[in-house]
Amino acid sequence: MLGLANIIKYKPLTLLYILLSSVLYFWFAYDLERTEAVKLVLLYLVLFIFAFQIIKSTGFYFRILVGAAILFRFLFLLALPNLSQDFYRFIWDGTMILEGFNPYLYAPNTVITWNPSIPLATELHGGMGELSAQHFTNYPPINQLCFVIGNLFPGKGILSSVIGMRLLIISADIGTLYFGKKLLEVLKLPSNRIFWYILNPFIIIEFTGNLHFEGVMLFFLIWSLYLLHSGKWKWAALVFACSVSVKLIPLMFLPLFFWWFVKKDKIMAGRKQLMLFYTIVCLSIVLLFSPFFSMAFITNYVETVGLWFGNFEFNASIYYILREIGFSITGYNEIQTISKILPVITLLSILGLAFLQQNNDFKTLASSMLLAFTIYLFLSTTVHPWYISTLVLLCMFTSYRFPLVWSLVIILSYLAYLGIGTSEKSENLWIISLEYLLVYAAFLWEVVFKKKITV
Repeated sequence: MLGLANIIKYKPLTLLYILLSSVLYFWFAYDLERTEAVKLVLLYLVLFIFAFQIIKSTGFYFRILVGAAILFRFLFLLALPNLSQDFYRFIWDGTMILEGFNPYLYAPNTVITWNPSIPLATELHGGMGELSAQHFTNYPPINQLCFVIGNLFPGKGILSSVIGMRLLIISADIGTLYFGKKLLEVLKLPSNRIFWYILNPFIIIEFTGNLHFEGVMLFFLIWSLYLLHSGKWKWAALVFACSVSVKLIPLMFLPLFFWWFVKKDKIMAGRKQLMLFYTIVCLSIVLLFSPFFSMAFITNYVETVGLWFGNFEFNASIYYILREIGFSITGYNEIQTISKILPVITLLSILGLAFLQQNNDFKTLASSMLLAFTIYLFLSTTVHPWYISTLVLLCMFTSYRFPLVWSLVIILSYLAYLGIGTSEKSENLWIISLEYLLVYAAFLWEVVFKKKITV
């Protein structure tokens, strides 16, 4: 392995790119306001260029790439997230649990009126924004555990909780690097592919910078897939349940495992294994939710999750087209109707991938998972930037690279959110259109026309 002296001697360009990236990440973390659109885009684009150069110029010197990945993450350690306010709600939920309250039963707006003595209540309530404050939490139990652990980090301020949660996310990223590399090796794929995920500025900024726990979800998901490939499917089911208990997203992948278990020469035995796999997953999820269980919890949770499908709109593609068609016909927003139809199309698409595609080897399974989640996002009413992180990881195990294109152009969704080109802070559909024009072009190029995007 190269020591520092040898890196300076043999890899001076790599070291220069790492140093320049460190300066830019520090600038991004501590001297960027979310309203500074030009600075935001320029920093983001240059960081992408430098990440590309670091990986290309390094070749495959594991220590250099791992060291750079960890360094870039720790540069954010003392910074408050500047592109998302969700962390205020994370700290609030963790505080509620530590104070002995069930966070699924009380909306912040309710709590602030009858118990304002909760630590940092005023700051957290004001910081999370009215939309979050008026709704019940929808974060699953292991995510809640992460919030609690973050709040236990020494110190009593918001920053101390941020540091605690950030260390968890960094640890999860290191775990994803470990299992991702091992899985690539057993699949006989280039193991340095994992660095297109772990050194991706989008991943670093959205997870470590903005504190989104998709990073923890993906750690459990990739660990589960590694166990599944290793034949340890019972343990894989348990770890898969942990992934779902951070974010619900992996639930949509469950039908795709059908042909993995049901082999043509062992149909009955495969079906039994499949049902046991599903049983372990479901029972584990129920057990993890059980400390919070009540009838009010079920009502509140279903209601809150339903809001994401029937009420919220952000950075959508196909839905926005259908919404405009609806406006032209009826004169008002048809979200209540459209949001009921699109999930059905998504479900049918996933079932088609599950039963019509022979997902009995890992590369095919990973491709089906990637395409299933892509369809889900294309048909969603709400696509926050960090949602596409699942695609970025999964594409490492497939021949598709359009998620890397999306991880680059996703920065445009922040400009739309800031209201660039409009009189107020509402989405600019021209910017959204540019984003999806590039994404769909890359998608069609690879999936429909079967061409390759090489990196």
